[in-house]
Amino acid sequence: MLAHALTPILNVSDIQQSFAWFEKLGWRKGWDWGSPPTFGGVRSGKCEIFLCQGAQGGRGKSDLATTWGSGEAGDKGVWMSIWVDDVDAVYEHCLEQGVEVTHPPTDEPWGVREMHVRHPDGHVFRISRGIENAK
Repeated sequence: MLAHALTPILNVSDIQQSFAWFEKLGWRKGWDWGSPPTFGGVRSGKCEIFLCQGAQGGRGKSDLATTWGSGEAGDKGVWMSIWVDDVDAVYEHCLEQGVEVTHPPTDEPWGVREMHVRHPDGHVFRISRGIENAK
């Protein structure tokens, strides 16, 4: 199999609130479907994520302040890595927009500078850049 693209689908509790959350992150609404809409997509550059209200996958935010929890204590949503040019600039933008940051920019031993943000439905985004590319 040769894949040409990959589009994750996130189960969300409120699609309109999710569109607004992604806009705070710097993404834009690409489209929606239904009346009222229960399915849609957000975009950033060539990347797209589908949002499905109340279906297709799981969700669930943990009570932990950080996103490193696992098992029953951890978030039940999807985890994804988003690769960017400047993790620290994204961090500052997220703080200004009131996006929940659960792990500040950190040089990790696996060779990336990484931070985490958590969607209100428990989906976690690891925002990263390779350390060897950051200088």
